[in-house]
Amino acid sequence: MSPDRLLPGIDRPEALRRLPREVLPQVVTELREEIVERVSRTGGHLASSLGALEIITAIHACFETPADRLVLDVGHQGYSHKMLTGRREAFKNIGKADGIAKFLRRSESEYDHFGAGHAGTSISAALGMARAMQHHGTDRCAIALIGDGGMTAGMAFEALNHAGDLQQNNLVVILNDNEMSISPNVGAMSSYLSRKLSAPMTRRLKGLAKDILGTLPGDMVNWAHKAEESVKVFFSPGLLFEALGFRYIGPLQGNRLDVMLETFDNVREMLRNGDGPILVHAITAKGFGYEVAEADPVKYHGVGQFDPASGRFSSSKPGPPSYQDVFADTLVELAREDERIVGITAAMADGTGLSRFQNVFPERFYDVGIAEQHAVTFAAGLATEGMKPVPAIYSTFLQRAFDQVLHDVCLQNLDVTFAIDRAGLVGADGATHQGFYDLTYLRALPNMVVMAPKDENELRHMLATAVGHPGPAAVRFPRGAGFGVPLDPRIKPLPLGEAELLADGDDAALVALGTLVHPALEAAAELAESGLRVAVLNARFAKPLDADRILALARRCGAIVTLEEHVGPGGFGAAVLELLAERGVTVPVRCLAIPDRIIEHGDTDAIKGELGLDSAGISAALRDLIGR
Repeated sequence: MSPDRLLPGIDRPEALRRLPREVLPQVVTELREEIVERVSRTGGHLASSLGALEIITAIHACFETPADRLVLDVGHQGYSHKMLTGRREAFKNIGKADGIAKFLRRSESEYDHFGAGHAGTSISAALGMARAMQHHGTDRCAIALIGDGGMTAGMAFEALNHAGDLQQNNLVVILNDNEMSISPNVGAMSSYLSRKLSAPMTRRLKGLAKDILGTLPGDMVNWAHKAEESVKVFFSPGLLFEALGFRYIGPLQGNRLDVMLETFDNVREMLRNGDGPILVHAITAKGFGYEVAEADPVKYHGVGQFDPASGRFSSSKPGPPSYQDVFADTLVELAREDERIVGITAAMADGTGLSRFQNVFPERFYDVGIAEQHAVTFAAGLATEGMKPVPAIYSTFLQRAFDQVLHDVCLQNLDVTFAIDRAGLVGADGATHQGFYDLTYLRALPNMVVMAPKDENELRHMLATAVGHPGPAAVRFPRGAGFGVPLDPRIKPLPLGEAELLADGDDAALVALGTLVHPALEAAAELAESGLRVAVLNARFAKPLDADRILALARRCGAIVTLEEHVGPGGFGAAVLELLAERGVTVPVRCLAIPDRIIEHGDTDAIKGELGLDSAGISAALRDLIGR
């Protein structure tokens, strides 16, 4: 390692602030090189982190973090933040068991003031912190860094509205706008004007002008006010934020470190003078400084291993299709036969596979932005007029629209099909993205049908079942590749609420839902070698249950083990226990599920093994239950 490198000597932001300003561009260069190099080996969020690098470096250089609180929306852009706050060497294990998280976590660092994996939360959290500081009588500030994608969340505007109403003068919101909607020449002019408008002399002149205008006759004051508003309309896109009560600065060239340093120095002075709340609008490029990521920021948003010199991803052996691709291709097939089918995503067209649907039916595809609540009620509105909407939403994000699923869809018994992606363990993305709470709340909702396929082929038939059902229905399926089973050429809806007996036996029964059906079959085969005849039931439906088949197994088998990749409380196993209790059937039951605790990031198969949700764990649990 070169002795001239600066990054190894920065273990916290205080060390960064001690450096001369003229060497900070070198720090940024080293950060960019190291993020590319490290992520090329570990995988992770690349383009967003590169795009926000100058902003985050400037924040830590200008503000007194951690006394000044920094809240990053989602955390995709936070790798430079982690490197500048003492976690640089820990990057070799990012997203792995016992390693640092991809997102911010309060338990990981004193500089992670708020952990989040869902967009749109930063302004609300920062406002709460700023208000608490005011109650405590401290003179520190709170800073929210939010992307333009996060601004599509309604919660962000609720927070802006409240902050403006409170006139919270120790709050800074930084809008990281990376859609490149402003041409370079306009951006350069606005950047120059905005830096000067944030300078102390300019603010004093504006105050003087306001005082002078106050002494003029009414007609002249009205004319001057109109002239001022006209200038704002011509030069500034910030009228909305000013109407919400913020002092707007921007748009700025967010990938110019000198621009951000000068601006944040001025913003800090404005806060000391009580001139908040302030919104800084910075235009950036995702993947900035790394050519291949800048050219294709979607492809390089979340990456696996790649060659940093060329940007080429490591070759992988051909494998089974992903559940996401099977879902999207099946929806396209169904939509060819039924023009009422509409695809809806909340800013996850590629992640859910719906970009495939978009390519074929652009007029029947809607991306509503990071607005899951709107997505669900928009779908409900479509359904009232005879359409068959299919919102495809990650399990972790559908939680945000619980009220809309209940109030706007289920209570009105509307024909909406929920494609619940990333249901179950999600690996490296960790606790904020784990998708194992949906069964608990969906099972409780009236009129809702809930199902989970045992593999990618059954997903095809379940999607047809859900779309054909004239009411609310949800199909939950996991992240990643399927089991590699052949796909039936013809799609055939399943009988509603009917389970599938895959193996018969009288000694015990494994009643499995979704992804744990195949491990249950493996466990049954292992147990058969020791003389145990174990039935395996593919439940298919969590609601309605196939009561007849489950009760029949319970009455003739010595024990039942339920299996699900979901939390135990309120899950599929709980539904089976409720059924047995209701019908007065007594049989030893063991419910294998995700335990009632936070499950962190790590390898999915390893986590399943630790939790006893693999074939070996299933066999051991059944033997323990029956005493053999």
